[in-house]
Amino acid sequence: MDLQTIFSIALRAVKANKMRSILTSLGIIIGVGAVIVMLAIGNGAQISIQNEMKTMGTNLIIIRSGVATYSGARGGGGSQPTMKAGDGEAIQEKIAKIKLAAPILDEVVQLVYGNANWSTSVTGTDNRHFEIKEWNLAYGRLFSGTDIKNAAKVAILGQTVVNELFGDVDPIGKTIRVKNIPFQVIGVLDKRGESGNGHDQDDAVFIPISTAQKKVMGTSFPDQVKFVMLQAVDAESTYTSQEEIRQLLRQRHNLGTNKDDDFIIMNLTQMMEMMENSTKIMTILLGSIASISLLVGGIGIMNIMLVSVTERTREIGIRMAIGAKTWDIRWQFLMEALVLSLIGGLVGILLGIIGVVLVSTFSSLQPIIAPVYIVIPFSFAGIVGLFFGFYPAYKASLLNPINALRYE
Repeated sequence: MDLQTIFSIALRAVKANKMRSILTSLGIIIGVGAVIVMLAIGNGAQISIQNEMKTMGTNLIIIRSGVATYSGARGGGGSQPTMKAGDGEAIQEKIAKIKLAAPILDEVVQLVYGNANWSTSVTGTDNRHFEIKEWNLAYGRLFSGTDIKNAAKVAILGQTVVNELFGDVDPIGKTIRVKNIPFQVIGVLDKRGESGNGHDQDDAVFIPISTAQKKVMGTSFPDQVKFVMLQAVDAESTYTSQEEIRQLLRQRHNLGTNKDDDFIIMNLTQMMEMMENSTKIMTILLGSIASISLLVGGIGIMNIMLVSVTERTREIGIRMAIGAKTWDIRWQFLMEALVLSLIGGLVGILLGIIGVVLVSTFSSLQPIIAPVYIVIPFSFAGIVGLFFGFYPAYKASLLNPINALRYE
């Protein structure tokens, strides 16, 4: 018999026992649906991390001030002010693998424009900060060299601050008050949205680093910053450059061989890669757990097919008596198992898509279905059907035609 004929016979056999076929495929349906939902959740988490990396900037290293100790009590990171903007300049100049270095000095302050006011983070920095973060202007201009040199009272706003203070009014050229100090708005940044941890990145104001140091936030010593943001030429360089950075800073901070570092080096690329790897492992784990349902469904198919072989023993004997060969019988039952699996797989895909929609609607998770996450469980369902259908098909093909015809 050709495959088309075998497929038609298998389809008729499945239709003849609709309820039993549905119950037999239930394990496959649940398995395929569960695998799709689990993989989509993991994929969504990975994409969220990748987007977070893009908004933070790529190939990043953060250098913060060290930890201070007062009467035996150790403060948190940055409690001992030691970093200078000049440290970043020296790193960018002397370490070949470091592309950019941006100084950061920030503080949460109250902004006022007319009758409107808003509390937000004001960051003192320079244009390298926007270049590292790949954050473009919506309109206006960035800081000029003169702005930085003269500690000009100019500001660049995020979209949220514009909405809260100005509404529909064009903010360019308008004056806002930062700690009661007048600042002229010179630029508005593109909308970035929320970061992975839910922080509104557009709720921010940027002023020249020199202005922040001298006129707004004050410093314990000249040129002080909270931290320096570095961008390496590639991800590998974030690892290979750390020791060079450490040695250069120890030399600049006059630290002897017996003194601990008075700064903290954080490789954000490494942290993000660890998070991404953890998410990948969790995705594989969740997918593997969900795949157990497919195996259980395969066992269900094998059991029902064995029952079917017993029920249709006389039919098998008749087919053999009129010339059906061993492989014709095997293919007939293999095809039935495959049809049950594939029908279950198709229904499971629909169930998985509905599950993804429900998860994204009623939870904070944002699962994302990739085509491969549909192809893999569907293909696996077919393989499961063939694997668990082989033994019943093999058993059917070994029946003795005479005994089969006599079977009651």
